[in-house]
Amino acid sequence: MRKLICVIVALIGITVNAKVRLPQFFSDNMVLQQQTECNLWGWTEPGKKVQVITSWDKKSHIVSARKDGRFGVTVKTPKAGGPYSIIFRDGDPVILNNVMIGEVWICSGQSNMEMLMKGYKAQPVEGATEELFSCQDSELRLFYAKRLASLEPQQDLKGTWKEANAASVREFSATAYYFGKALRKALGVPVGLICTAFGGSACEAWMNADWLKIFPKVNQHVTEADVKKLQQRCPTALYNGQLKPLIYDGAHYGIRGAIWYQGEDNVPRYDYYAPLMARMIQGWREDWHQGDFPFYYCQIAPFAYDETDWALYNSAFLREQQEKVESLIPNCRMAVLMDTGIKNVIHPRKKRLAGERLALLALSNTYDVKGLPDFAKYKEVEFKNDTAVVAFDRSKEWVYFEHGSTSDNFEVAGNDKVFHPATKVWVARNRVYVVCDDVKQPVAVRYAFKDWAVGDLMHDGLPVSSFRTDDWVPTPRTKAQVKGDYNNPK
Repeated sequence: MRKLICVIVALIGITVNAKVRLPQFFSDNMVLQQQTECNLWGWTEPGKKVQVITSWDKKSHIVSARKDGRFGVTVKTPKAGGPYSIIFRDGDPVILNNVMIGEVWICSGQSNMEMLMKGYKAQPVEGATEELFSCQDSELRLFYAKRLASLEPQQDLKGTWKEANAASVREFSATAYYFGKALRKALGVPVGLICTAFGGSACEAWMNADWLKIFPKVNQHVTEADVKKLQQRCPTALYNGQLKPLIYDGAHYGIRGAIWYQGEDNVPRYDYYAPLMARMIQGWREDWHQGDFPFYYCQIAPFAYDETDWALYNSAFLREQQEKVESLIPNCRMAVLMDTGIKNVIHPRKKRLAGERLALLALSNTYDVKGLPDFAKYKEVEFKNDTAVVAFDRSKEWVYFEHGSTSDNFEVAGNDKVFHPATKVWVARNRVYVVCDDVKQPVAVRYAFKDWAVGDLMHDGLPVSSFRTDDWVPTPRTKAQVKGDYNNPK
């Protein structure tokens, strides 16, 4: 009897002292999206009333927790500003302080998005030390989610909102940081970055199982054993573990848009990457219930995949697929990184360029900042006798070569489909003229269409993507099988 009484007293004590529990991304120092209806949610005792008070408008919202203890409320946010506080009260209050209202972006992908400002072992980020001297900014807020692959949808992300300073920036995504820094400088409002990335992750891992049904090459019957074995390469595992908490149970963390840096893992499966990624973006938008929010992404940089033991196909085909995504889904643009690669290192050091080019797309297309440059892209080719004349879109400032009047990155083929290096290449306005002495009647031209190349075709200070004018089906390299660690290829 005495034991029973003790148990009852203990349970009563738990009930009396219970407090509202919030996801970790609702905390001190967070940023909420400005001028929108933002969802706030958490857990308490089933049926209990929760009062939510927002200091910016001094409004009080009262909601009741469901049978599972979950409660949610929608609040209207003002123009950018702060700091503010939010009180959650079901008895004892939980108070969030130093909350800012501004622009919120999701930052996701694999290792090149995840890569911290401090770099990887023996793989530093260019200019990181100098950046850490001056990175302190109380209105740039960073949330770095811990890795988690899961078959079951998760309710929370492990992480902490921090103001930008040397300590927090050093442990945050370099690409995302430079993106946020550029927005802060251009817009002059608080910026919040939620980085949820996982090195070596496959695009399929960031997708709901229902979205993958139209892709027969993707494993449709994922098990716990698959998650344990494949982790970040297991279909749906990161959607459930690192994305679902932000869009859980019909609510979503209010955002302006998303940036993405991924693709290296999908090089061996390049052939359906464009529709795969487009379906991922569509699915994210469906889950977020914010319409076609902006989605900007990095094209993978050149790297000598052909010197590894796991890439069966030329990675330029994956870069080509990435460029196609722009035409498959609205409000979506690609940042080109053809001039940032390192031949034998899959993690380019020039993360500032990656972040700033993503910011360039956001500022031009989402925030309507005028006067910024744009990425030109291949449009069409015309063959005049032995000369290929290549034209470009978005090229009003004309294309040019970065290091002189010609380039070694062009190849030409005739009907035999055998490519030869071009012998003469020159530019006139927004046309590139290509001649090969070995191909008298060319039918196809390729630019930097290799695993490794140093991109030198530019427009208004920005590189042009590798491209080909043909649609010939590639043959795999003579590898016995795909193997190895994608993040650290042998």
